[in-house]
Amino acid sequence: RRSREPRFRCAQCVFLPFSFGDWILTLFRLTVPWVVKSSQLIMCKLEPTAAYDTSKLAKDEQWIEKFDLAAFTADVKRLGDELEKNQGEEDVRHLRKMVLWSNMCGIIGFLTMGFGVNPVAIIGLSTFTFTRWTMIAHHTCHGGYDKCHPNKNKWNRFKFAIGSFWRRFNDWFDWMMPEAWNVEHNNRHHYNLSEIEDPDLVENNLVDLREAPVPVIVKYLFVLINVVTWKWFYYAPNTYKELKLARLRRQNQPIPEGVNPADAVTIRTVLTSGSPFYSTWELFSVVLGPYLLIHFFLTPLPLTFIGDYFGIDNMYWSAVKNLAFAELLTNAHGFVAVVTNHAGDDMYRFREGCRPFSGSFYLRQVLASVDFAMGTDLVDFLHGFLNYQIEHHLWPSLSMRSYQKAAPLVREICAKHGVPYVKENVFWRVKKTVDIMVGTSSMKWFPESYEKKYLEIDAIAEAKKRAAK
Repeated sequence: RRSREPRFRCAQCVFLPFSFGDWILTLFRLTVPWVVKSSQLIMCKLEPTAAYDTSKLAKDEQWIEKFDLAAFTADVKRLGDELEKNQGEEDVRHLRKMVLWSNMCGIIGFLTMGFGVNPVAIIGLSTFTFTRWTMIAHHTCHGGYDKCHPNKNKWNRFKFAIGSFWRRFNDWFDWMMPEAWNVEHNNRHHYNLSEIEDPDLVENNLVDLREAPVPVIVKYLFVLINVVTWKWFYYAPNTYKELKLARLRRQNQPIPEGVNPADAVTIRTVLTSGSPFYSTWELFSVVLGPYLLIHFFLTPLPLTFIGDYFGIDNMYWSAVKNLAFAELLTNAHGFVAVVTNHAGDDMYRFREGCRPFSGSFYLRQVLASVDFAMGTDLVDFLHGFLNYQIEHHLWPSLSMRSYQKAAPLVREICAKHGVPYVKENVFWRVKKTVDIMVGTSSMKWFPESYEKKYLEIDAIAEAKKRAAK
């Protein structure tokens, strides 16, 4: 279910309309009945909330009255053009440096994973998986190196990790199918940011958890489980759903009757009620199965023979255990750096879509994104370069090095025009994100009258642009 406005509230929580509430309550009644019965824990009682008043601006929104959308747009476009024009060999050298760091983590992890369960292997393997996705695949699949990298057969959005299983295995091997992730993330998320159609809108995706009539402690336990499993439980099946949807639309085929395309598809929904877009076998054989079998069971297979040769017992199973623990850690690492980018009670939501790279588009990328600590390659590496989320959403197809250059300049532009620019510690953002997930806080809705006003300004600007051609 997806809602355009706030619907419920309790004395301490504001609830906004993911699909887990029904089984959470059943699960915990069966497994920990004392939690539900305990009178020591607070249960949330939902009541209708008052309609959202868009006629008045809050104190922290007074900047909107004097905001010049056209001037802000011109400054952002000018900076984006300059950054893109100046990309070149420096950006390629920086990419090679980050690839080297990522590969070194992988080499350390793979070389040590057969020697008992150990933190060196777990951290190395986890960091390799995390950075291969968030840094290398992410920015390449966006086209960040299309124009500046000399190797067009690999470092290009239309080549990297797609087209064959061999490319997926060599370039970016993870739970998510690269083609599916490109559709879900690069297109749907980036160009519907914090709108109803954004597939990564945390507040909407967790609506059932937010509204579940269970103690808050139960919700926190669910979030903890989600943190270490979300890539395969939610992200892989849901990105594949988006790929299937895109193919239906491209072929002008109707969406299955009774299906809401905005609803998230998870492992739970596939196993319990099935998916109208693909079978359980297709999901396993095409998306999840190859990574599960190769990464966790075939990759460590040589250690069986190495262990026998050197007389070291259990090298294979030590490796499997380390890979499993690394999987939990890399899920958590990814959650911290990815899920927190656009969630919090200081992040805005929007009712209607907008034209890509219009004034409204640029403003929304700033108001619905947050940056983290930044400034050195090591800090940025540990964040997967997702700490430049504002800059990345303004110009998705730039290099990692360009975002380092852009951040202070974007902050200056925002200060000049009075636009809030949020930059906080990533762990504080985890707290804010979890508050949204469990329903103890809610995101802000951008004032409707100004949202419509800016869309009208965009339409006029686009009409003038076309008339001038």
